[in-house]
Amino acid sequence: MSVQIIRILVAGALLLHGLGHGGALGALITIGRGMSGGAWRPARSWLVPSLSAPAARRVASIFWIASMIGFVAASMSFWGLLVPGDVWRQLALASSAVSILGITLFLGTWPVFNTVAALGMNIAVLGTQLWLRWPPQALYGN
Repeated sequence: MSVQIIRILVAGALLLHGLGHGGALGALITIGRGMSGGAWRPARSWLVPSLSAPAARRVASIFWIASMIGFVAASMSFWGLLVPGDVWRQLALASSAVSILGITLFLGTWPVFNTVAALGMNIAVLGTQLWLRWPPQALYGN
C-alpha cells in the first residue's frame, strides 16, 4: 500500500471517528429538545443514576465535544494542518481515553453498533499508538 493511501486512511479514520462523536452530540441535542433520537436514548449514567436528565445530557455532551475536537485535531495534526504534526499521537490517545470513559459511563444508552464501532476504533488507536507505534513518523505531517 502506498504511503499516500496510508496517510489518507489514517487521517480519514481519525476524522470520521471525531465526526461520529459529533453525531452522538447531535442526537443528545435532538433528544434534549423533545424530539425523537431514533435508536439513541436520553443520556443516563449507570454509575450515577441520580443525575437528572439535563445534567446527564450536559455531562455526556462534554465527553462527546472533547472527543470530537480531539479526534478532528488529531486528524489535522496527522496531515500537518493548523496543529503541529508531532502531537497527533497524544491527541488521538487522549481522545480515545475520553471517549472510552464517556462510553463506559453512559453504557446502554447508545445504539449497540455505534458503541461497538466507537470502542473498536478507540482500542485500535490505543493499540497502534501504545504498543505498535504505527504509523512511523515519516508518514505524518511535521
